[in-house]
Parts: sequence; C-alpha cells; structure tokens
Amino acid sequence: MFEGVLPAIVTPFQRNPGMDLDLEGLRSNIEFLVCQGVHGIVPCGSTGESATLSFEEHDQVIAATIDQVNGRVPVLAGTGSNNTEEAVRLTRAARDLGADGVLVISPYYNKPNRSGLIKHYHRLADLDIPVVAYNVPGRTGQNLLPDLVAELAEHPNIVGIKEASGDIGQVSRIIEETLDLDFQVISGDDNLTLPILSLGGGGVISVAANVQPARMVAMFDYFLEGDLEMALDLHYELSPLFRSMFIDTNPIPVKKAVELLGMAGGPVRLPLDELDAKKTEQLREVLCQYD
Repeated sequence: MFEGVLPAIVTPFQRNPGMDLDLEGLRSNIEFLVCQGVHGIVPCGSTGESATLSFEEHDQVIAATIDQVNGRVPVLAGTGSNNTEEAVRLTRAARDLGADGVLVISPYYNKPNRSGLIKHYHRLADLDIPVVAYNVPGRTGQNLLPDLVAELAEHPNIVGIKEASGDIGQVSRIIEETLDLDFQVISGDDNLTLPILSLGGGGVISVAANVQPARMVAMFDYFLEGDLEMALDLHYELSPLFRSMFIDTNPIPVKKAVELLGMAGGPVRLPLDELDAKKTEQLREVLCQYD
C-alpha cells in the first residue's frame, strides 16, 4: 500500500500573530503534488511540524488532506507521540477520519525499554489501522534495531518502517529479517532512496519531493523499469537539493523553499526559527539549478 514517493508535506501557516493554519494553501500544495504523480501523501510528520500542532489542528490537517486527495493516492498520517495515550488518541482520530494508515515515530525522550516499545506499537496497531513505524535516532535518541523491527513486523497491522537511521547495513538487515513477511522498508532519507531501493526497499517518505516531486517520481520509476543509469543520473541531479533540505533543522529549509517557489509555506513555529538570510540565498541558488 505504501510504496513509491510519498512527500512528507509541510503544514502551511499564515503570517499572522497566531500563525493559524493555512488550509487553503495546504490543499493547493497537495493538489500540486498529486498532479505531479506522487504515490502517497504524509501529513503531520516531522516535516509537518506535528510537535507544535494542537490536537484540533492535527485533526484539521489530516481531514483536509484526506478530502483533497479524495482517494487518488494513500494518505499516511503522522500520529506518533512519546505519550502512548496521546498516540492512541491521534491514531484513533486519523482512522476515523479515513486515513489509509499512520506513521508512528518511536517515543522520544522517554527512551523506553524493549518491552515498552513493543507494547506501544502493538497498542496502536490493535486499533485496526495499518501502522508504519518510524525510526529516526537523531530525533528520538533511540535506535530501533533489526531484531526488534522483525518482531514488530509479525503483527499483521504493522506493515512497514520508515528507516532514517542513516545506516545502510541496518536497512539491509531489516529487509533480510522481514523477507517472508508482508512488510515494507521505506527510506526516510532522500539521499539514501536509491541505495535502499536497490536492497529491496519500497520507496521514500520524502522531504525533497515537496520541491521536486516529478523528478523524485521519475527516479523511482526509472529504477522500477530497470533503467539504473537514468535513475542514478537523477539521484546525482537531485543530490544538491537533498543536501539543501538539511542546511538547517527540518522543516525550516523546505518551508522556505516551497515559499520561494510560490507555494504555501509560511513561518515555522517556535522553538524553530526562520532560515537566515545567508542560508536563504544558498537555498535560492540550489533551487535555480532546477527549472
């Protein structure tokens, strides 16, 4: 269900004192992405500033996304939290709104033990919605190791993992450990998309696809068609963009990038701050490399 290029979309805010949601801009961005051929939409992830969305805003963004997508591609809604009961609330709401699945970051700050992690994910998977775990040690302080992922994958509703450890050996081991299961390993790093596809991964939950969706889709399609030379050419063509998305904390650069391109972005909410002038010019120079 969740494969190919799935942009982790930004949450546009209005430039007013309350930084209210820009739902009209959100819908416009989604329409652009779907029309460019992406294979899914991921609202309310790290790139969508989920950490600073209220429960009500979280529900509004997911509802607007599902409505705008209108069944054309799957919607994988971010519903993670370091509080299991909060994650249950968010996951149940996404399910009831009609999301096709949920993306659940491993609990951050708490650093739960192995049994706690398993119970956390099982509690959400038992809500009868497909769950994609999200491993990003740089944000959580804890790595989901291959043997743990393989155990989670045995639950029929835990259908995949977004892998952003940056460890290609670990990705390979997870794929090896889950070959006999209906389980998808998805890249969480744009620059590792092609290597992970070559190992048997299913796609990417992408930051860069907010900016260059058609090229990201083309790279994936070329790989599937067996045209590795063209896929590799696009990988290197996109590499400056991949790097530029992390010249500051995600999603600061990507929100500025979509705004520079005339799409809805708006400010980031504190404790994140705007991209400074020097980095904005650096980002602009990268964007000018693409038509």
